[in-house]
Amino acid sequence: MRQYSPDLTPPWKKPKPVPQVPADPGLVVEEPGTGFCGAVIRCEAGTVTLEDRFGKHRVFPLEPSGFLLEGKVVTLVRPTGPPSTSPTAASVRPSRTASGSMAVPGARARVARAGRIYVEGRHDAELVEKVWGDDLRVEGVVVEYLGGIDDLPAIVTEFAPGPDARLGILVDHLVPGTKEFRIARSVTSEHALVVGHPYIDVWEAVKPASLGIPGWPRIPHGRDWKTGVCRELGWPENTGAVWQAILARVRTYKDLEPELLGRVEELIDFVTAPSDT
Repeated sequence: MRQYSPDLTPPWKKPKPVPQVPADPGLVVEEPGTGFCGAVIRCEAGTVTLEDRFGKHRVFPLEPSGFLLEGKVVTLVRPTGPPSTSPTAASVRPSRTASGSMAVPGARARVARAGRIYVEGRHDAELVEKVWGDDLRVEGVVVEYLGGIDDLPAIVTEFAPGPDARLGILVDHLVPGTKEFRIARSVTSEHALVVGHPYIDVWEAVKPASLGIPGWPRIPHGRDWKTGVCRELGWPENTGAVWQAILARVRTYKDLEPELLGRVEELIDFVTAPSDT
């Protein structure tokens, strides 16, 4: 007669059962093997399709303990009825961040990557944080600002970008023939990407309609641009206070010009791309 040994494993050491969660549309989960995080858009026999914040789709098998929901391991199962209304399921209409990306409920900031994004000036950094801050924290991307474009070669040399530490730089008024353009070309490499917008200052990247003005005035070359703008528009010449008033009117990506939006998204993609090595 076969003998069976009693299970003497203490209850607190026994593995806890993994909860099963219906893969309802809009549920935001992470596939830990790839780090792909997105919302469920389709669940078919044996597979689930996720959409990330950039609109990219990935199909994954419905394997036991195959996903993370708010940092906890779960098993996704095919819905059998109406969308779940349990507190573990996200809304059928996922919320969006200020950048228009898919929000990740309960997501914690990742440990900072070795890669960095540099922008030209404090105002640029504050604007990027206002619109892309939630996305950057989820991706573990740190944004720093340059004291000036002339500092860029030394910063790139000291940073020493590589496959696992990419460097993205956003420069104001990056047009051919300018000093900014020449410096940008001198530091660009496989692991250092410099992009720019055509505006003299990042203020111009805010849509005039969002500020209730007909347009940004043209300031003659040689004059301080910010001070000139304040004078032309009848604003106080305290440019720091004016900037804070402008920033307060920026609520989402819709308040910004596409020439800036595309460049920031390009940098985020660049520094978060998987290493080829």
